[in-house]
Amino acid sequence: MNTGKQIVFVTNNSTKSRADYKKKLVAMGIPAEEEEVFGSAYSAAIYISRILTLPQDRRTVFVIGETGIETELDSESIRHIGGTDDSVRRDITPEDYTSIASGAALDPSVGVVLVGLDFHINYLKLSLAYHYIQRGAVFLATNLDSTLPNSHTLFPGAGAISSPLVRMLGRDPVALGKPSQAMMDAIEGKFRFSREKTCMVGDRLDTDIKFGLEGGLGGTLAVLTGVSKLEDMEAEGEDVVKPMAYVDKLGDLLV
Repeated sequence: MNTGKQIVFVTNNSTKSRADYKKKLVAMGIPAEEEEVFGSAYSAAIYISRILTLPQDRRTVFVIGETGIETELDSESIRHIGGTDDSVRRDITPEDYTSIASGAALDPSVGVVLVGLDFHINYLKLSLAYHYIQRGAVFLATNLDSTLPNSHTLFPGAGAISSPLVRMLGRDPVALGKPSQAMMDAIEGKFRFSREKTCMVGDRLDTDIKFGLEGGLGGTLAVLTGVSKLEDMEAEGEDVVKPMAYVDKLGDLLV
């Protein structure tokens, strides 16, 4: 039934493209269009192509991440290297140390290092990324989630992938996923929605709910089917993120 409400599916998972998520949602019985999906990989691609000002000869992106990032960069006609290329999915060699240090292994057109969730992270990718940033590349991250929920437990998230670089560089990347308000601004710019009439629904307090609160949305609804649990909702303290309301599961709204 069409209620006239606009729905936007916002995800921090950069391993899948908008097209991938449309297929996933439809397979779950949830009607969705590709244009209704706004992921952190797409958010990063939009930021690089339409907001970030780069020299003409420094517009290549070195990717630490999976095909979702590469697909969205391709959608914005952004040249990229690294990522899923077999040339960086290997162990580092003594020759690599020498060629990276001298700059011979570095592409001079790289102006951005973009880090997302990477299931094949290794020492070579981190070394290349570090030296690109040291030579002036902009340091971006799709998101800073410390963990990734799967199979009823937690695994390393995208924030765990970028953290070695953060430690080496002594500074954080510009993050383009929830709760970054750069992502909220980009979504608002695309969909032209009224913030005070919008409700953010999510299962994670430090990303989803914080995203809605800091974005000044009219409502925030947490569901207890993900990372954050009941004790998190009921916690007290100055730094506690609290939703306007919470339910056990999204289906409770239909009761």
